[in-house]
Amino acid sequence: MEPAASPAVTLPARSAQVAAALAAAGIPGTVRELSDSTRTAAEAAAALGCEVGAIANSLVFLSDGEPVLVLTSGRHRVDTAALAARWGRGPLRRATPEQVREATGQAIGGVAPTGHPRPLPTVVDQALTDYPRVWAAAGTPHTVFPTTAEELLHLTGGTLLPVGP
Repeated sequence: MEPAASPAVTLPARSAQVAAALAAAGIPGTVRELSDSTRTAAEAAAALGCEVGAIANSLVFLSDGEPVLVLTSGRHRVDTAALAARWGRGPLRRATPEQVREATGQAIGGVAPTGHPRPLPTVVDQALTDYPRVWAAAGTPHTVFPTTAEELLHLTGGTLLPVGP
C-alpha cells in the first residue's frame, strides 16, 4: 500500500530540483511530500509503513579533500574504516551540517541522492539490494521518493559496496 502524500500542489524548491533530476535520469519514482517528518530512518519508516532497512539514508563524508555521498540502508551504521578500505579512499569523516549544505544544497535530514550542485563520488550500500523498493529523501525532511538500489546506482553513477563491518 502506498503512503498518502500531502495534498500540496507544488513541491518545495529543493524537492522540485530532485524531481527534475529523477525525470532527466529516467527514474519513474514520484517525489511525495509527507505530513510526518522523514528526518531519520526510523521516522521515515514509520511515515511510510516500511522496514527501516528500506530507507536509503544519504550521508555526506569528507575523504581525500572532497565530499562523498554514502547511500546506506537505515538498518545499520556505516563502518567508515572498512568502507574507506573497500572503496580505495582515504579516511572518511562525517561532514558538518554546513559542509553538507555546501556540497548538496540540501540540509541534513533531507539530503537526496541527486539534485546537488555537482555530482559527488557515491557508494550505494549493498544491503539496499535486499529490498524491492527503497525510499530516499527528496531534498527536505518531509519529501521522499520510491526507488531501487539499481536506480540509485544509475542515478548517481555510484559503486555498490557493503558499508558495514
